[in-house]
Amino acid sequence: MWGRVVDTVNPVAYLESGVLFCDDNLHRLSEFPADCVDLIYLDPPFFSNRTYEVIWGDEAEVRSFEDRWEGGIEVYTGWMRDRMRHLHRILKPTGTLYLHCDWHAGHYLKVMCDGIFGSRNFRNEIVWCYAGGGIPKNDFPRKHDTILRYTKGKDYYFAPIYRPYSAGTVQRGRTAVKGKYFDKGLRAEGTPVNDWWTDVPKITSPNDREKLGWPTQKSEALLERIIMASSKPGAVVLDPFCGCGTTVAVAHRLGRQWLGIDISPTATGVMQRRMAKLGATAKVIGVPVTDAGLRDLKPFEFQNWVIRHIHGNGAPRKSKDMGIDGYSFLEHLPIQIKRLDGVGRNVVDNFETAVERDGKHKGYIVAFSFTSPAHEEAARAKATGKCEVVLVTVSDLLDAAQTLAPIAPSTRIPRRPPTPDLMQLLTALQEKAEDWTIPGLDPPRWRRTADELVESSRRSVEHVGAG
Repeated sequence: MWGRVVDTVNPVAYLESGVLFCDDNLHRLSEFPADCVDLIYLDPPFFSNRTYEVIWGDEAEVRSFEDRWEGGIEVYTGWMRDRMRHLHRILKPTGTLYLHCDWHAGHYLKVMCDGIFGSRNFRNEIVWCYAGGGIPKNDFPRKHDTILRYTKGKDYYFAPIYRPYSAGTVQRGRTAVKGKYFDKGLRAEGTPVNDWWTDVPKITSPNDREKLGWPTQKSEALLERIIMASSKPGAVVLDPFCGCGTTVAVAHRLGRQWLGIDISPTATGVMQRRMAKLGATAKVIGVPVTDAGLRDLKPFEFQNWVIRHIHGNGAPRKSKDMGIDGYSFLEHLPIQIKRLDGVGRNVVDNFETAVERDGKHKGYIVAFSFTSPAHEEAARAKATGKCEVVLVTVSDLLDAAQTLAPIAPSTRIPRRPPTPDLMQLLTALQEKAEDWTIPGLDPPRWRRTADELVESSRRSVEHVGAG
């Protein structure tokens, strides 16, 4: 052990645990009070200039992860330094931080952390060794990650981790005395684990029971060792780059309080479902729920939000999807998702072809807004007996969801939120639209016939031309 080991955990009444934040961690960490977290583990994007993209086995979502850094290592370390300063501030005086990195930037991060924590508070360079993957022809295989361990001061909690003695060590430690064998110098717990870990598995096999499909997922055994070594039950554990939630899942299982932050709504949804399977109710803060917030999402994040919102399924093909991004749940009707305003006629026309080629009679396009020619083309297709293309705005989806009340309470069935399909959402919105009808005004778009839509669009175009 190093320094004076602290054996107490002070409860933090002013920091709510069991929370998942969907946010830029720099912004969220700036709002945390000082000295409030016992243990921080972070596995930030590596400086490897790679983009990972995976479609999970259930094909419900595309999960993408980028660690590209234009501007070089200085930009990357500056980005990390801003966040590390907040992590140092919120760490308790008795707390510990573990920074997971690899050969791309580990040495730069070590110098950066020394400047923030002080080199005297650097405790370990843990080398996590593993096998698997490709073998280079001109270099030694790179088969380890580095985990930098820092404390905030000289008084910190640390519980040594032991592994069983090997059979040879046990045999050498025994000596014969009057026909009896006694252990000589061997502890009952085993031998302390060193700073090079070869016994902690890495998730490599696609059949691994833990594998969720997240590109940079770490094993639960790795987090279990870290959490057991540097926190007591009841301690507050934070992961500011939470990904698929391994840290918070293990912390919950080991009886710790936990907090997770990730900028990705997709990741937040993954974590929420993962914690629910463990019987934990995670409070989620920061997931976009407004038109403006959804506009800031990356394309794949926006696509995943739409698919989840309508309880649909993602398209099974990663590429060459023929313009189909997903399917509605009940009738399995094609959906195309555009993170755009002013979607035009050509998009509708091409989607008609994709729907027909898919053998379906109807499809949906979801976007922020559509042009009048797009509405005309959708109305024309329906009027001529071709496949029906329903144009759905993001505002439509948000409004429709608000019209659906939770299922009525029952003495036997617990109250739960609705899980509507896209068609149920649109039906609810249409029923609500009928209540909005005001005499003397054009009926809502949901109640117009195809002819009325074409005529309305024609008048709009003529009006614009006259102006």
